[in-house]
Amino acid sequence: MTTDPAAAEQLDYLSFVDYAVDEATGHLPDVDPVAMRLVLTLHRLTSALVYDLEATVHRPHGWSWSGFRVLFVLWLAGPLESKRIAHLSGTSRAAVSALVKTLERDGLVTRRRAEHDGRAVRVDLTDRGRADIARAFGTHNEREQAWASTLSEQERTTLIELLDKLMTGTEADEVRRRF
Repeated sequence: MTTDPAAAEQLDYLSFVDYAVDEATGHLPDVDPVAMRLVLTLHRLTSALVYDLEATVHRPHGWSWSGFRVLFVLWLAGPLESKRIAHLSGTSRAAVSALVKTLERDGLVTRRRAEHDGRAVRVDLTDRGRADIARAFGTHNEREQAWASTLSEQERTTLIELLDKLMTGTEADEVRRRF
């Protein structure tokens, strides 16, 4: 199968999904087009959503998406050790360490050694960090509402149930997860 360069020039970020599925199944007949479409669509939607949130909420506050996730976890779960922040935010321990240094420099968090283990670091929000994340989350949630408004209440509930099933129901042993 030969790719049509003129057709490829007309693609955009979302229409590429249909094109990719058609092309991949043309090259490899054993490709499952439904599974491919599902994963590619989820990935592209997630990327677009994260980009929108970063551009409209996080970057104006001077944060990255990862920095926001660390602040969000601390805001809701309270003071935590770095390894727990990494687990709850879906970020590596090394990334959390670097993020916490930046957030501490900016006056949003404090670090101190954990009482039970001198090697472990416990991180907490400062008063400023708590106020900033609460204010930012209001804007963040407005963007979430804008994205979700396309769906009816029943569609939202169904989609949440289906996504939960995807996250928890995979039986394949080779599936890797961060959590």
